[in-house]
Amino acid sequence: MYGLDGKRIVLTGGARGLGRAFAEALGRAGARLVFGDVLAERGRQCAAELAADGFDVDFVTLDLADPASIESFAIQAADRLGGIDGLINNGAIATGIGGKLLDDIDVDTWDRVMNVNVRGTWLMTRAAAPAMRKAGGGSVVNIASDTALWGAPRLMHYVASKGAVIAMTRSMARELGEDGISV
Repeated sequence: MYGLDGKRIVLTGGARGLGRAFAEALGRAGARLVFGDVLAERGRQCAAELAADGFDVDFVTLDLADPASIESFAIQAADRLGGIDGLINNGAIATGIGGKLLDDIDVDTWDRVMNVNVRGTWLMTRAAAPAMRKAGGGSVVNIASDTALWGAPRLMHYVASKGAVIAMTRSMARELGEDGISV
């Protein structure tokens, strides 16, 4: 495991599943962590459990569908950590939406998935980038999915959103690389 002693990391979607595993791994690696999630009660519980294990962790409620929530979260995270060295864009709508053919996906669900998974990733990166620039650089990790590469059936909205995240990651890397931020 790479040591992240004292690194100031921000994580979206950290209250459960893969995000929870990332939060624990970051804590074990010595990172200082602020994570956000729309699941406020579960996020607070997760943060308390990780803090009880001796990790330097804090939770702030975050709704990736709400640009104001994203801005507020980034400011609070940077304030609590004293800056940002890294961002993990993990938050996404992935569960409870599968099993529908493209003809059966309603527009509201499509828009919700795109707003959280694509726009949320972009806005979160944009909100955290100033703190990373101020720190002299940093790293962004965008969590995508191989479903975008092979075209998982009955999950087109999610697949399309993760394909967009892959494409955005390439563009972000070219733009933010000039500031010492790897993506």
